[in-house]
Amino acid sequence: MLSVIRVHLPSDIPIVGCELTPYVLLRRPDTNATTDDVPESAPLDGHFLRYKWYRIQSDRKVAICSVHPSEQATLQCLGCVKAKIPVAKSYHCSPKCFSDAWQHHRVLHDRAASAINENGNEEEELFGRFNSSGSGGINTSLSGSASSASLTNGSTPLYPAAVTQRSGGETWFEVGRSKTYTPSADDIGHVLKFECVVVDAETKLPVGHSNTLLTSRVIPAPSPTPRRLISVSGLDAMAPLDSDGRISSTGTFTVLSYNILSDVYATNDTYGYCPSWALSWPYRRQNLLREIVGYRADIVCLQEVQSDHYEEFFAPELDKHGYQALYKRKTNEVYNVNTHTIDGCATFFRRDRFSHVKKYEVEFNKAAQSLTDALVPSAQRKTALNRLVKDNVALIVVLEAKFSNQGADNPGKRQLLCVANTHINVHQDLKDVKLWQVLTLLKGLEKIAASADIPMLVCGDFNSVPGSAPHSLLAMGKVDQLHPDLVVDPLGILRPHSKLTHQLPLVSAYSSFARVGVGLGSDQQRRRMDATTNEPLFTNCTRDFIGTLDYIFYTADSLTVESLLELLDEESLRKDTALPSPEWSSDHIALLAEFRCKPRPRR
Repeated sequence: MLSVIRVHLPSDIPIVGCELTPYVLLRRPDTNATTDDVPESAPLDGHFLRYKWYRIQSDRKVAICSVHPSEQATLQCLGCVKAKIPVAKSYHCSPKCFSDAWQHHRVLHDRAASAINENGNEEEELFGRFNSSGSGGINTSLSGSASSASLTNGSTPLYPAAVTQRSGGETWFEVGRSKTYTPSADDIGHVLKFECVVVDAETKLPVGHSNTLLTSRVIPAPSPTPRRLISVSGLDAMAPLDSDGRISSTGTFTVLSYNILSDVYATNDTYGYCPSWALSWPYRRQNLLREIVGYRADIVCLQEVQSDHYEEFFAPELDKHGYQALYKRKTNEVYNVNTHTIDGCATFFRRDRFSHVKKYEVEFNKAAQSLTDALVPSAQRKTALNRLVKDNVALIVVLEAKFSNQGADNPGKRQLLCVANTHINVHQDLKDVKLWQVLTLLKGLEKIAASADIPMLVCGDFNSVPGSAPHSLLAMGKVDQLHPDLVVDPLGILRPHSKLTHQLPLVSAYSSFARVGVGLGSDQQRRRMDATTNEPLFTNCTRDFIGTLDYIFYTADSLTVESLLELLDEESLRKDTALPSPEWSSDHIALLAEFRCKPRPRR
C-alpha cells in the first residue's frame, strides 16, 4: 500500500512571498521509494495524497526584528512611529541590536524628515504596534483575509475555507490544500503546519496516521531602502523612480545592467556569511524580481541568468510587467553539465517603449576557432583553444524607439538603438583572453555602427577593474602599449599592440557623477566614486573582494546621461558582512542610467 516515509522542508525559515515546497518521500505498493506526487486525479493502487496547510495563530501576536528577521522583537523605536516610517522597520530584538544598527537606522529618520513613505499606513496594518502601555504586547486583531470565505493559495482552485480549530490559546486557520504554499503578510510571526496523509480513493477517508511538520515563524521579506535616481543634467537634484520609472520627459529612456548571481554559483561554501534562507533560490528569485521590477527600466540587461530560470521564471514574470525577452545561453564546450543550469545573458525591453528590429549573438568560442585557424600553427592549436575557449557570450539587440525627441524639423525619422549585453571571462590569470573578448565584441559593434547611424550601449559584467586593459580599451578607445596587462600574452593574440583600438566614442555612464556640479545627492555620490578612474568604488562586494566589474558604456556623440541610480556605500553593506545578503540578493549591485538621444544633424 502507498505510505509516506518522510516529510521535510528544504528551507529552515519561511519568508513572505517565497513558495514552500515540502520534500515528501513515498513508498509505492511495489516497495520502491519515490518523490513523485500522487494526486486525487491520478490515484495509485486506490490511494492518493491529501495535503493541508495551517497557520497556528497564538492569542498573542508576534513582531519580527527588522535587523534579524528570524528573531522576535522585544522593543520598538518610537522615533519611527512618530516619523510614520513603515512600522516593520521600527522593531528590534534587543537593545544591543538597536544600538549596533543605529548608524544605518537613523538614515530612515533623516529621509522621513523630507518625505513620508507612502506605504507606512499599509504596513502598520500588517504588522501592528506595541501597546502604548509599554507592556510589550501587540494588538491581536486579525486582518480581514484571516477570516476570508475562500482560500486561493497553491495551485488548487477556490474552495470553501475549513472550520478553524482552537486548542490551548492557539487557533489553527486552514490556509491551503495543495502541496506547496506561499506565505502571505497575514502569516508573519506565526508558525505554519504542513499535513500530509494517504487517503482511500473510494471512501475519501484517511488511511494510517498523518505526517506533519511545523515551520519556524514566518518572517517578512527584508525590504532595503529604495535607491534613488540622481540627476546629472543639472535639472533635478534628486528624485525617486516615478510610476513610469523616469524623472524626465518622454524623450528619455532608462537602462539597467545587473549580474544577478546564478543559483549554481550561490553556494554556502562561497557565501557562508549569508543566511541559508536568504541564499536559497526561491527567496532570491522573488527578491531579485521585486528589485528589477521596482526600477521600471525601459531596457534590462541581466547576466548569470540560468537557462531554466529564464524560461520558467524571468521571461514569464517580466512578460506580466510588459517586457519582451531575448536570451543567449553560454556555450558548453568547457563545462559539459546540465544545459538547463548553464547561465547566459538576458535582455528585456518594454513593449510600449521599444520594438525589436534585429538580434546578433556573439559566441567567443567561434571567434577563438577562427582566430587559431588563421594565426596559430596547427601543432599549437589545441593548446591555444584550451586557453581561449571559455564559453562566454554576448547578446546584441537592435531596437526601435516608439517615442521621439527629434523635434518638428525631423518628423518621422526612425530612432534606432543598439544594446550589447555581455559577461566577460572571470579568471584573473587570463588577462589576454579578457582583452581579446572585449576587442572582439567592439569590432563587431563597429561593423554595426558602420552600416547604420545608431546610438550604442555596451552593458555587462566585464570582470575587469577600472584601469585594466579591457577597461582602457572600452573607455579610451585604445590600450597603452606599455600597459602591464599586455605582458600576459602567451599566444601572441594581442600583437601588434597597435591593433588594440576601436573608433566608437564610448564613455562610462557613471563617470558623469565625477563631472556633475554640486547638489543634493551628488556630493554623496562623488564620495562613492574613485577620483582617479571616475568609476564607482565598487559594483561587486564579497567578503574577499570589493571593486568595480560592471559598466554601462554609451556613445557620447549620440546620447547624453540625464540621471543615474545612486550607488551604495560599503559601510551599509558590511553590516551583513558583504553581498549577497537578506536585503540584496546578488554579489553585484544593479546599475541604471537614464539617457536622452541627441538630435542628429540632417544630412
